[in-house]
Amino acid sequence: QLQLAESGGGLVQLGGSLRLSCAASGGSLEYIAVGWFRQAPGKEREVVSCISSAGGEIDYADSVSGRFTVSRDNAKNMVYLQMNSLKPEDTAVYFCAADTKWRRVCRRSEYTYRGQGTQVTVSS
Repeated sequence: QLQLAESGGGLVQLGGSLRLSCAASGGSLEYIAVGWFRQAPGKEREVVSCISSAGGEIDYADSVSGRFTVSRDNAKNMVYLQMNSLKPEDTAVYFCAADTKWRRVCRRSEYTYRGQGTQVTVSS
């Protein structure tokens, strides 16, 4: 059973950067699409970014486009989210989620596997 674990969250000031990591164990990410989601208190879950299994298809939410960059290293079973120019509205719990079907994760926010999440807090 594939398991996902996020790391890299924390407290950062306005304009700062963080790099989130999503580590997979118990299986391979090679044929798995992965999405980064975030959930803030009182707000709906939002898909922030999505990357296909080979990295050829990448999507970003409008709210993070130009500031966040998703990447993956299948050899290391890792997916990353580089977050730059962070804003207070980026404050949320971020989690990675995965599925064999890119469209499920990236278009329907559905997934078979997900991590527990990591807190990102941006202070002003």
